[in-house]
Amino acid sequence: MHDTLTLTVVLLSSAVVAVVLFRRLGMPPILAYLLSGLAAGPFGFGWINDVEGIQHLAEFGIVFLLFTLGLEFSIPRLLTLRRIVFGAGPLQVVLTAAAVFAVMRLLGFQPMTAGITAGALALSSTAIVIRDLIGRGAVNTGYGRASTGILLFQDLAAVIMLVMLPVISTSNGNALWTMTGITLGKSLLLFAGIYVVGKWILPRLLEETGRTRSDEVFVMTALLLALVAAWVTHLMGLSMALGAFLAGMMLGESHFRHQIEADLRPFRDLLLGLFFISVGMLVDPNLFAEQWHWIILAAVSLMLFKAVLIFALLRLLGEPTDTATRSGLVLSQCGEFGFVLVALAVSHQVMSPGKAGLLVSITVLTMAVTPGLLQHSGKLSRRLLRPWMDIPKDSPVSDDITGHVILCGYGRVGQNLMRYLNRFHLKGVAVDMDLVRLQEASAAGEHILFGDASRKDILERAGIHRARLLVVTFDDARLAERIIHSCRDLNSKVRVLVRTRDDTHLDTLTAAGAAEVVPEVLEASLMLVAHALMMLDVPFERVLAMLRKTRRDRYRMLQGYYHGDSFPTSDSAGKPYRLLHAVTLSDKARSIGLSIHDCALRDVEIRAVKRNEQTRERPDDTLRLEQGDTVILYGPLEAVEAAEVRLLGG
Repeated sequence: MHDTLTLTVVLLSSAVVAVVLFRRLGMPPILAYLLSGLAAGPFGFGWINDVEGIQHLAEFGIVFLLFTLGLEFSIPRLLTLRRIVFGAGPLQVVLTAAAVFAVMRLLGFQPMTAGITAGALALSSTAIVIRDLIGRGAVNTGYGRASTGILLFQDLAAVIMLVMLPVISTSNGNALWTMTGITLGKSLLLFAGIYVVGKWILPRLLEETGRTRSDEVFVMTALLLALVAAWVTHLMGLSMALGAFLAGMMLGESHFRHQIEADLRPFRDLLLGLFFISVGMLVDPNLFAEQWHWIILAAVSLMLFKAVLIFALLRLLGEPTDTATRSGLVLSQCGEFGFVLVALAVSHQVMSPGKAGLLVSITVLTMAVTPGLLQHSGKLSRRLLRPWMDIPKDSPVSDDITGHVILCGYGRVGQNLMRYLNRFHLKGVAVDMDLVRLQEASAAGEHILFGDASRKDILERAGIHRARLLVVTFDDARLAERIIHSCRDLNSKVRVLVRTRDDTHLDTLTAAGAAEVVPEVLEASLMLVAHALMMLDVPFERVLAMLRKTRRDRYRMLQGYYHGDSFPTSDSAGKPYRLLHAVTLSDKARSIGLSIHDCALRDVEIRAVKRNEQTRERPDDTLRLEQGDTVILYGPLEAVEAAEVRLLGG
């Protein structure tokens, strides 16, 4: 009991520290778990030596991973992307695996080891790529759809590999084909059985469970479904992961899908973390120290090969060059299913721990550089394609055009603005660096220039000397500031309108020379306030006057709000975050009887004083505070805390 508790504390402690650190560095948490396993395992500090025992428990992480993968696996989505899923997907997996297999055979590796390695390295990381696409809102972009399609087939291929690996490891020669046929027959029988159960029995069972209105009963039922499916396939001599995947796929079409997924996610994440920790225990740092040059060469070569191959396949399918390039970049790494195959191969004794550690090291290296590739895939794509891309020849704005609007960025906001300019017969010129958008807009007859709007020569080509207004339509405050400075150097009279996410950079951009800054969050708040007031029968004239006054005052009334338990210490510019905080003066408060000026509060602003159910907005410094007053402070956290201490005294 004592050893088990110690083991649990060691694993959880190392995992928590590593995950927090890697999150701060913007690295995938998978790498943190692998590092924890390396540190705790026999090749690290030697805290844990019973690797096999941990691996048995960690197998349940794979069961839940495949179950939730089945829940998310949408057949309609598969059919929508069928051209990529069944076109580029199979060719990418087969050609990558064939190339890796051939290289490893030339290097003298056994066929079994070469085959498992080839299958593992052919797959990309679904967890990392899909999470990043969702976070960037890029799932429905060209490269997002192409990447998702290829990942869908890779997930199917991973399931097949997991099913076939135990068969291949225990058979040889003619018996292999016999066992393969038997396995496929069992799989089809299992699919039919789970389909019947999932179609007519499980929904009724879940509805009955839902009627109990008991969260724990529903959670236990979801756990039971995943484990029973794995148990049935295990009894049939198949992979537990296959049963879990099929059961999840059947339930994925039901309206219980999201609830089951939410209930099982904590168990999945915990057990998957344990699984990746067990994989990390296979890595020998001495092996990396001896073979580091070969590991780096293999990782770089593999990523280049996969990127070029995916690019070529998508181009053959008629995808745009930019889409093919970005998809190749974001899918060039190896994935988490590679770890699953390696761990399964080691447990079936068809791969030595040493070779497994080498394969894990290559995979980890490719995953470590993936966040940077994902973040800068657009810039890398543009740099790679610029010499070969057929960029429409744009000419400078004609000297006859004056008083026009320059739109820096031609995304959704820029295009909407251009539509209204056209409606009011006003001229607009867009500047954008997206090559696909440039081609599409140029083909539609739009006047759009390719280039970086912060460069003076690009602004001159857009006719900045004759322009009436320049609008920055994208949310990038630093680039917007550079654009404003370039604009001011060329034409100090042109007015500049800037779009930002919030009021974080409002003062900076205004100081740089922006005539108006439109913070999205605050404008959305204003629109919501305006609609609410008009629905409460407040006259439209009063609402309009309020909107104008708020904008004229630079949104001061909207700046700052009362935070909950989650409070950021600094904003996106790295400056101390400002908040509102209410302080009620008790009978022992030191500030009672003092004027606001005499309180000598530093770096904070008193937004209001509430007294006897009346609120005095922006009170004068001569106002004397009384017992029971509630003072609304606005400023950085430390300054607000210091002001509260001065007000209450004590």
